[in-house]
Amino acid sequence: MARARGANAVMAAAFETTYGTPPVAGYKKLPFVSSALGDEQNLIASDLLGYGREPLPPSRDVVNNEGDVVVPVDLRNFGYWLKLLLGAPTSVEDTGVFTHTFVSGALTLPSMAIEVGMPEVPNYGMNFGVRANSMKIQLQRSGLLNATMSLIAQGETKAGSSAAGSPTEVVIERFSQFMGEIKRNGTALGQIVSAELMYSNNLDKVEVIRPDGRIEDSDPAMVSVTGTVNIRFADTVLLDQAVAGTACELSFGWEIDGDKSLLFTVHEVYLPKPKQPITGPGGIQAAFAFQAAEDPTLQKTLTAALVNNVSAY
Repeated sequence: MARARGANAVMAAAFETTYGTPPVAGYKKLPFVSSALGDEQNLIASDLLGYGREPLPPSRDVVNNEGDVVVPVDLRNFGYWLKLLLGAPTSVEDTGVFTHTFVSGALTLPSMAIEVGMPEVPNYGMNFGVRANSMKIQLQRSGLLNATMSLIAQGETKAGSSAAGSPTEVVIERFSQFMGEIKRNGTALGQIVSAELMYSNNLDKVEVIRPDGRIEDSDPAMVSVTGTVNIRFADTVLLDQAVAGTACELSFGWEIDGDKSLLFTVHEVYLPKPKQPITGPGGIQAAFAFQAAEDPTLQKTLTAALVNNVSAY
């Protein structure tokens, strides 16, 4: 008997036309680092008395399907995750180069069907009604650049064969940590040791009474854009802003070349006043845990611009 291994696991995804109904075609093979999607149904211990000390059978609880999927921040496939998180982009072509612009605050968001397969068993789990709750990206000097997508699904069906058909796939071209740059009001921000960017839809699960124990849907609530910038304390640029209580624009970007890039722009960023702890003879650092708000002129909090050769998402 073959045993399932992560090396052979496959992920295929397609956007749904109707929430909770997996499409029959149009699946894309997506690279991933790890996945925690899948139905989970807990047991409730019996509370009955009068039958002695031996326990009676437990009851089944509701079905939950939510978890993190860690994916590479790459040139082409990452656009599908951005669409799930932010909604469909506006795409503009310039001689075969496409700029896909995603913006925060969409009133309605798409849902996706994601199949995670383990062909050795074989076992294929089709997760349907998948919505993106949040995205978190860590920026640092070296290492692999990945994004943690926190997802909420309506449910999962298991099968012994794939329902995704023959998914199409594109060439994987990853952005790297060393390509990253952080700018403040359009000017490169120096002395950055590490940073984190998090966008959340703060999904509200519609938990109704249903005979299958599943949720009805997940509705987007208030947008939240937060993060942390850790700096070597060499100047007071960010500290002065924090003390003054004013806002700035922060951008987090990676570029392979002029036709291949990804840029997150947070338009209205507020900084708290941090401590500058001295813990030894080494360098002194400060951590600014920022919060963002809607830019009153642009009427959005975040813009993501992905430049590649994919015609549409």
